Amino acid sequence: MSKKSSVPAKKGLVGWIFEFAGEKKGQYLLSVLFAIISVAFCIAPYFMIARVVNQLMDGIRDWKLYLTEGGIIALFWLGNVLFHAISTTMSHLATFNLLGNIRKKLCSKLSRLPLGTVLDMPSGSLKNVMIDRVDSMETTLAHIVPEYSSNILLSLALIVYLLVFNWKLGLCCLVTVPVGLVAMCFMFKDATRQFQNAIDKTKILNDTAVEYINGIEVIKAFGKSKSSYDRFVVAAKEGSDCFVEWMRSTIWPFTIGMVVMPASLLGLLPIGGILFLKGIVDAPTFITAIIMSLSSIQPIITAFTYHDDIAKAGVIFNEVGTLMNLSELERPLENKSEPKDNSIEIKDVHFSYRKKVDVVNSTDVTEEKTREILHGVNLSFPQGSYTALVGPSGSGKSTIARLIASLWDVDSGSVEIGGVNIKDLSLEEYNRRVAYVSQDNFLFDLSIRENIRLGNPSASDADVEEIARQSGVYDFIMSLENGFDTVVGGSGAHLSGGERQRIAIARAMMKNSPIVILDEATAYTDPENEALIQKSVARLVKDKTLIVIAHRLSTVADADNLYVIKDGNVDSFGKHEKLLKEGGLYKDMWEAHISARDE
Repeated sequence: MSKKSSVPAKKGLVGWIFEFAGEKKGQYLLSVLFAIISVAFCIAPYFMIARVVNQLMDGIRDWKLYLTEGGIIALFWLGNVLFHAISTTMSHLATFNLLGNIRKKLCSKLSRLPLGTVLDMPSGSLKNVMIDRVDSMETTLAHIVPEYSSNILLSLALIVYLLVFNWKLGLCCLVTVPVGLVAMCFMFKDATRQFQNAIDKTKILNDTAVEYINGIEVIKAFGKSKSSYDRFVVAAKEGSDCFVEWMRSTIWPFTIGMVVMPASLLGLLPIGGILFLKGIVDAPTFITAIIMSLSSIQPIITAFTYHDDIAKAGVIFNEVGTLMNLSELERPLENKSEPKDNSIEIKDVHFSYRKKVDVVNSTDVTEEKTREILHGVNLSFPQGSYTALVGPSGSGKSTIARLIASLWDVDSGSVEIGGVNIKDLSLEEYNRRVAYVSQDNFLFDLSIRENIRLGNPSASDADVEEIARQSGVYDFIMSLENGFDTVVGGSGAHLSGGERQRIAIARAMMKNSPIVILDEATAYTDPENEALIQKSVARLVKDKTLIVIAHRLSTVADADNLYVIKDGNVDSFGKHEKLLKEGGLYKDMWEAHISARDE
């Protein structure tokens, strides 16, 4: 049993690559090897050119020799193109696999997190990390990793060669390098903070855009278009300004570094010329050093241009690591014990919601508890019973349902099925046993048939249609233009709230779990259809453990037992008639309900 992922929150870029590359690690190594060969083929012509120049100065006039050497230079160029193509092809294949692994692991991670943790992360931020920012690493990982490695290695090799060839001239070539390195250091000294600032501003822009789009109906209804749009404009401007300011702060050191560092002849020509005139170096050595100096610094410059992208990739990987390191539901891979039946016991349960503080953009994951919602609650749901939870809004009814549905873990106490703590059951086993329908139901952008079939992926079309009949939604579905093949749209947008709830109930019934939880599952349904659904559900849940959360007390008056929840405690419990006789909160709620219904 593990509450946290074994993936550490911070790691070097190479460590992250090997963490997510999977079976493609070898392709990355081969891509670096082929990139080194490619850069070597790119530099090799300089040696040939130096050889040709020295031959000309020696008076050799053998044109066949020069044609042969020219052909060799052409072959080097072809080799550079060929091995570069092989290197990038392999790195692309490995990178696409790596990015896919990241997204699959993040999706798998989200499925193991408590619901509250996921809900506290803005959807815009999650989408930004899982899609946009992960995708933005494609160029870095597919191109920069092999090319950065190869250029650095070849630059070092060339510098060593020049120093061994003639250390005096080699040092002359490197005179401009310290100046360029200092300039580059000034350029990169604030890169992590600037990039983090850019991420934060982009996050705000994404969240503001999502909020604006999702709330457009309310914005228009209450005439808040201008103020809401102004917020979006401010976020968009800050999102662009942070990049402009970042580039402005680095333009001078970048310019100095890119102009001075490649100018290796600034030191070599005057100092080398003096050494040549004094006879310390001969002409062939001097000319060879001049030609080789032109190739020695450029790979370093190329590698430095990749540094910014590598830093960005490191920040993104740390964001991914932060998400991967969030606390999970405590569940074993296999059951530790087998429940004796499908009864449910809640024993002395305390629970507080937790708020994640900037989990997407911070590598330091912290949790803050809000006020306690449940205060030592004890409830019993016998196997095959029909139990209702009622009470004022905010009393903790839905929280109890979600704890039973294993969407959160309790702070203390226990939730048991058949005498076994749910923390000792695997998520797979638990999901098989429990079907949960909330008032905020989500439908996928698929046909109605496929949305219902999600309850049992192996169900046939006939099974889907039969469960629709039994759930009382068959006639409604067939009244649609395309019947069961009607596509519901994103989040079921093509259907009304009540229609989405009815499809969700049919999906839960298709699951055929022995425990069914209906949390305000008919809240958006009109009274006529609600009665039909309740009658259908009553048939389908016969002999199952049914738990219903409802505000309309008349819909649950026939329950085997009712628990009245108030301020996170059990106020009273019993059958409808008993609770009315006892008076108190339930009687007040019933009278208010009947009065409102009559009016």
